[in-house]
Amino acid sequence: MLSLKKAQTILKTALAKAREQNFKPLAIAVLDARGAIKTVAAEDGCSLKRSEIAIGKAHGAVALGVGSRTLHKMSTDRPHFMAAVSHVVGGSLIPVPGGVLIRDAKGELVGAVGVSGDTSDNDEIAALAGIEAAGLKADTGAS
Repeated sequence: MLSLKKAQTILKTALAKAREQNFKPLAIAVLDARGAIKTVAAEDGCSLKRSEIAIGKAHGAVALGVGSRTLHKMSTDRPHFMAAVSHVVGGSLIPVPGGVLIRDAKGELVGAVGVSGDTSDNDEIAALAGIEAAGLKADTGAS
């Protein structure tokens, strides 16, 4: 289970990493393995819908059980399938990097982080820092 305390550690550390690297303002969402929101924050200066995009990155990863790098590849290789899946999950699926699965030491899925606001690669960097700080394993979906 992903505790609120660990979710808050992920959020706090991801934001700190973003400031350390001088990323653009970020929105970060941490979901549990069911896709329920544990915590969400948007930095001052984020555009209006960044939080929803961050949730979509995390939700898409949890819904399909793969990191959003895999979702990105799937959307390129099979766009009709991904359009259908997006419909099935109520549109809450953003298939670009920045949606990272969170796994425990045994490899079990405990949640996902979604980050939006900078480049997708930088969003992912922030997510990875947060997950590591919480003592958990990140799964970006990279091959």
